[in-house]
Amino acid sequence: MSGRRGLGTRWRRRRPLRTRLAIATSAAVAVVAVGICVAAFFITRDQMTRQLDAYLVRTASQYTEDFRQQGPTAGDTGCQYRAVPCVQSVAADPSKDPRQPYALKVDDTVRAVAAGHQLPYYENQSVAGWPVRVYTTKLRGRDLALQVALRSDIVDHGVEKTAKALAGAGGLGVLLAAGLGYWVSRTGLAPVARLTATAERIAATRDARHRIELPPGPPGREDEITRLAASFNTMLGELEQSVAAQRRLVADASHELRTPLTALRTNAELLARSVRLTDTQRDRASGALGRQLREVTTLVNDLIELARDEEPQPLVEQVRPAALLEHAVEAARGHWPGVEFTLRTDEAAAGAAVPGVPARLSRLLSNLLDNAAKFSPPGGPVETALTVSAGALELTVRDHGPGISAEDLPHVFDRFYRAEAARALPGSGLGLAMARQIARAHHAELTAAQAPGGGAVFRLRFPAG
Repeated sequence: MSGRRGLGTRWRRRRPLRTRLAIATSAAVAVVAVGICVAAFFITRDQMTRQLDAYLVRTASQYTEDFRQQGPTAGDTGCQYRAVPCVQSVAADPSKDPRQPYALKVDDTVRAVAAGHQLPYYENQSVAGWPVRVYTTKLRGRDLALQVALRSDIVDHGVEKTAKALAGAGGLGVLLAAGLGYWVSRTGLAPVARLTATAERIAATRDARHRIELPPGPPGREDEITRLAASFNTMLGELEQSVAAQRRLVADASHELRTPLTALRTNAELLARSVRLTDTQRDRASGALGRQLREVTTLVNDLIELARDEEPQPLVEQVRPAALLEHAVEAARGHWPGVEFTLRTDEAAAGAAVPGVPARLSRLLSNLLDNAAKFSPPGGPVETALTVSAGALELTVRDHGPGISAEDLPHVFDRFYRAEAARALPGSGLGLAMARQIARAHHAELTAAQAPGGGAVFRLRFPAG
C-alpha cells in the first residue's frame, strides 16, 4: 500500500501543474456528467416501470368486475401482443384448477394471494419467449387471485434507447470535460506561466528589470493569480532597487577609496626614499600617511556597519537617551573646541528609557553632532534638546550653518551623497546614512529639515511606548 502511494506521489510530482490541473478538472466534470447520466438512467427506468405497473393495476380493476361472477378460468395463451394484456384467475384450491394449463406461471405465492394470506405483488416472467410484467392481486369476496400481465419488452426497448442516449451524452460530457479542463488549465495558469518565464529569464540574464504583464482591469478586483503576479512584480522592483543600490555602493566606495589609497601609495613610496628627505619632509609625509590610514580605516568601518541590516539582538537593553546625549555632547566639545554645544533636557525625558544598543545609539548621536559642528560657523552654537512630545521621546540637533537646500534635502541620508557646499569639508558622506540606518534598526524616525532662521535641524523620534 505504501509503495503504491509513493508511486502515485512521484507520478504527481513528475507531472506539470498545468497537466495535473487539467486532469483534475476534467475528472471532476466527467464524474459529475457520468453521475448525472447514471442517475437519469435509473430514474427513467424506474418511471417507465412505474407507468407499466400503474397500467397493470388499472387493467386489474377493470377485469375485477368481469371476474366477480365467474369461476376460476384459465387465461388465453396470448401475451404475444404488446398492447393486449394477458389475464387469468387462479383459485386458492388447486383442485379447482381448470383442465387446460395456465398461460402465466402459478405457484404457492399466487395461491396465497388468492387465499388472502399474501399481499398483491409484481414480478417479471417469460411467456412464449416474451418478457412480461405480471401483477397478482386478490379478487374481493372470492378465493381467487387475478393475474394481469403485459409484455415488458416495450419498456426494455425504451430503457435501452435511453441508456444509449445517456451513454452518448455521457461520452460527450467527458470530451467536453477534457476540453474544459484543458481550457481552465491554460487560462487559469497563464499568469503562473508568465511568472515562471520571467523568473527563468531573470535567472538567465541576471536582469531584474523584467516584469510580468498583468491583465487589464480595475484595481482591487484582481484574482489570486493576478495578485501573485503583482506581488512578484513588486518584489522584482525591490530587487532591482537593491541591486542598483548595491552597485551604486560598490561604485561609490571604489571612488571614495581611490583617492586615499593613491595618497597612501604616494606617501609610502616617498617614505621608502626617506634617505633623500629632510626631517621636516619625512615628518610631514609620516603625518599625512597616518591621517590617510585613519580615513581609510574609518571609511572601511563605516561600510561594514552600513552592510549590517539589523542590530545584534543579544546586545539590546534598556537605554537612557539623556545619559547618552550628555556623554556625546561632552565628547563633541572635545573634538570641536571652536563650536559651542548647548544641551536642554526636559524632566520627563531625563528618566525615559528605550530598548536599544548603547554603542550604536552613541554612534548615531555623535554622527549628528559631528555633522552639525562641521557646518557651523566658527563660534556658532549647536543646540541639542531632548523632550517628550505626545508621549514619544524626541531628540533635536540644530546648527546655524548654511542649512540644507531644497535640492539636497531628499538626498541628505543617501550613502556617499555630499552637497556641493560640503565637498570641500572632510568626511566620506556615510555619517548621516549610518545614522538613519541605526535609527531604523531601533524603530525610530530620523528626519532633516531647514531650521527657521537658518541652519539645519535633525529630529530623532523614538516610538511611544
